[in-house]
Amino acid sequence: MPIKKAAYKDLRQTKKRTKRNLKSKRNIKDLTKTSLKKIESKEKDAIKKVQEAYKAIDKACQKGVLKKNTAARKKSRLMKQLNKANKSTK
Repeated sequence: MPIKKAAYKDLRQTKKRTKRNLKSKRNIKDLTKTSLKKIESKEKDAIKKVQEAYKAIDKACQKGVLKKNTAARKKSRLMKQLNKANKSTK
């Protein structure tokens, strides 16, 4: 445990930020999984779910929760799956 007042405040801030970051990461994982399931089952609203996931990933990147390349990789993999599914239906 911190001894100084400033160190204790820093600990509180870190806990708050960690909680917020984990919530954001969990949201991204959930959206990614649901969009992949929709893509695999070839539902019509799969594009909408991918857009939601994109938005969440971009926001997390903007806030510093994800690094730029990590966000780009996640978006690229999502789009790759979507394009693959669209090719197979044509």
